[in-house]
Amino acid sequence: MMIRNTLSSALGLLLLSGAATFSNASLAAPQTMIVAGGCFWCVESDFELVNGVSDVISGYTGGQTKNPTYKQVSSEKTGHFEAVEIHFDDDIVSLKALVDYYWKTIDPTDAKGQFCDKGTPYKTAIFYQNDQQKAVFEASLEKVEKTKPFKADIVTQILPASTFYLAEEYHQSYYTKNPIRYAFYRSSCGRDSKIESLWGDIASHQYH
Repeated sequence: MMIRNTLSSALGLLLLSGAATFSNASLAAPQTMIVAGGCFWCVESDFELVNGVSDVISGYTGGQTKNPTYKQVSSEKTGHFEAVEIHFDDDIVSLKALVDYYWKTIDPTDAKGQFCDKGTPYKTAIFYQNDQQKAVFEASLEKVEKTKPFKADIVTQILPASTFYLAEEYHQSYYTKNPIRYAFYRSSCGRDSKIESLWGDIASHQYH
C-alpha cells in the first residue's frame, strides 16, 4: 500500500450521482461483471484487452459510505473494496469464461489483501447482480476448489452487488496513462511472481 500511495499522490449502466445502479433483469449482451482483486489498476489491465470485453471501470463497492473518495477508501473506514466493473458481450466471451480467468489473476488464499497491499479495500470478492450470475460464480468456485494446484483454502467471497461508485478519473486506465510507474508498482508489489507460484503460467501475460 505504501508503494502505491507514493506512486499516485458512457457506461452500460445508468449512472446516478457517480454511482451505477443495477437491474435484476435476465442477463443479455452486453453484460457486466463486478470483481475485486486488490489494486484496481492491475485488475483493469488484466481484463481490458480480453476479447469481448468493451470496457473496464475502476471504482469502489461493498461499503457504507456514499460517493467515497480514494483517500476515504484507503483509510479502511468505509467498508468498500477497490473493484472493477467489466463490460462484455456474451456473444463473444461468456461470464463463465471471465470468472474462470479471474481466479488465475489473483491470490484467492490471502484473507488480508493482495500481494503488497493489505487491508479491507484490497481483499478479493466477486459480486453477483442476479441469481444467474450467483450460480455461475458458485459453480466456478466449486470447480476451482476441486482443481486448484495448491493446498491453501480459497477465501475469496461471493457477495451480492451493491452500488458501484466510480473511482477518480486519474485511476481510470492508469496502466496506459502511467505505464512506467504502473510497471514498477506491479513488479515491486510481487503480483505476477505470487500468481505464478500459485497457478503456474500467468494467464494475463497475453494481454500485457
